[in-house]
Amino acid sequence: MGTPPPAAEPAPTQAPLPTPLPATSTPTLIPTDAASPTPAPPPLYFTDEFDTISGYWEFLQSGGINAPTPAFENGLLRITIPSADTWSIGIHNARTYSSVFVRAKVSFDPSGSVGLICRYDEEDGWFEYNLASDGTYSILLGQWLAEGIAQYKPIVTDEDSRFFDTASLTGEIGLFCEDNFLRLYVNDTLIRNLDVTNYGLTKGKVGVTAASFAEAPMNAVFEWLRVSDK
Repeated sequence: MGTPPPAAEPAPTQAPLPTPLPATSTPTLIPTDAASPTPAPPPLYFTDEFDTISGYWEFLQSGGINAPTPAFENGLLRITIPSADTWSIGIHNARTYSSVFVRAKVSFDPSGSVGLICRYDEEDGWFEYNLASDGTYSILLGQWLAEGIAQYKPIVTDEDSRFFDTASLTGEIGLFCEDNFLRLYVNDTLIRNLDVTNYGLTKGKVGVTAASFAEAPMNAVFEWLRVSDK
């Protein structure tokens, strides 16, 4: 990204996760507006500009009274969350990665968050990088504890709104999962370098996430998603 990565930080002190609370509802497949046959798998590294519905996206819900609605429309992935304290997880099921760089251009409403996922494994868990509308960012370890019971454990939570426009809530976010490190980006700027050796996740799928907090509805829009090796 043009900036040499800083030295890895020591294992961070866990910070409380503000909202939403750990999820407790059954993961639910959320269908898109229209059925679509599963296409040939994309290349290992690709950019999804959401021009067409892809059968490789699977959307799961955690928490909340009403189901989020994902829709591919006008070259965008739009996730509408109608109820408070609701989490929507979108997993791209085509490939499994050990080291991968996931980036997206996003915009979203206040009182919510958007994020990226790497090393998603239904049995072992996943890493999730979220950016909230107030400029707070977090890395979470997500895990399904049993059928219908999911839990998020905060790895780190911090605030750094210098690199994200909290007025327009539009920008680019990036999550580079490389070996034992997670590198967090906002608008091409590296803001954190974390050693996650102790969490034991070595490979998995990539994805996106959006969440509402105390207020609803909340809308999140992904203009594109890019999966690369650097």
